[in-house]
Amino acid sequence: MDGRILLSPPHLNGYEEKFVKEAFLSNWIAPIGPNVNMFEKEIKEYAGVSAAAALSSGTAGIHLALHSVGVSAGDFVLCSSFTFIASCNPILYQNAIPVFVDSEYDTWNMSPKALLAAIKWCDEQGKHPKAVVIVSLYGQSAQMDKLVPICEEYEIPIIEDAAESLGASYEGKKSGTFGRFGVYSFNGNKIITTSGGGMIVSNDIEAINKIRYWSTQSREPFLHYQHVEVGYNYRMSNICAGIGRGQLITIDERIESRGRIFKRYQEAFDKIPLTMMPVNYKCRPNWWLSGFTIDKNITLESERIIVDLEKCNIESRPFWKPMHMQPLFAENAFFSHLEEGSVCEDLFKRGICLPSGSAMTEEDQRRVTDTIIGTVDAYGV
Repeated sequence: MDGRILLSPPHLNGYEEKFVKEAFLSNWIAPIGPNVNMFEKEIKEYAGVSAAAALSSGTAGIHLALHSVGVSAGDFVLCSSFTFIASCNPILYQNAIPVFVDSEYDTWNMSPKALLAAIKWCDEQGKHPKAVVIVSLYGQSAQMDKLVPICEEYEIPIIEDAAESLGASYEGKKSGTFGRFGVYSFNGNKIITTSGGGMIVSNDIEAINKIRYWSTQSREPFLHYQHVEVGYNYRMSNICAGIGRGQLITIDERIESRGRIFKRYQEAFDKIPLTMMPVNYKCRPNWWLSGFTIDKNITLESERIIVDLEKCNIESRPFWKPMHMQPLFAENAFFSHLEEGSVCEDLFKRGICLPSGSAMTEEDQRRVTDTIIGTVDAYGV
């Protein structure tokens, strides 16, 4: 059997070695250091914001963003339901209460209609939402031109979970720069990686300085160790930042490569009942993961396609299981875009993420598409 085709493996470009080697030669291998400072500067300039802080994970960034806007015990925090659990676990870290919001079909991201319903419900409960976490899924921005005005009208700070969408843009503005804070992830499967890590960005320089302070155990500027606030061990290491600096050099090439992969999938599935992620005309995705849905008018289950791909040593995954369907959040409120059912439940039932790594060869991609087309044909569709 041919080698395994992974969903989104790291793709090194060779530049990483230079920055990591500099860290070793200078003995800057511990947290903080020149690579950390420069990586923050380079991400800040790439995103077009005023400040950035490099952290140990995107999850840490969401946590500190919630802390910064004053989320505390018992507060309601609105959050996209169609996401990975890292988007909402930090709400629990603050002992706050997630209120989940459905997606809409145009982008698979947060529904403005459902967001408005959730805000009104929270107010009826006597607790105005303290923040909203808006996720930009699979590399495509949410419809920020519709969501931002709602949040501004109701004075709710936006935290953008742009973990999957670094490099994407909406109406020409980079994903992660519409809200009070934006958070990126550099996990091993993301568009660029630091092996593990994240970055929080904002135009509020003072807030980012405070977050940087919290992320280094809230150490006061004394010769001895002095602390007046609770802190966290959330800082990125100089080694990881060196990897990120090298990766960032070729991010636009990575985006173009993944875009070509998406287009080839789209062309391959043109005549079978599978539909690739819709792309909003205002958005330029980073094409992080190529995903499709099985058309509603057939009964082929997504699990069968995933199993057949696995038999051919090809990794694929179902879409994210919505947070309101998770046992952990069984008692939490959820607001749907639809009168019956929900968009994100429907997408979860019919959706599959396909191998999308930027180093993927056309030959490997044909292996993926041939397997899927074979499954569909065998099903008699």
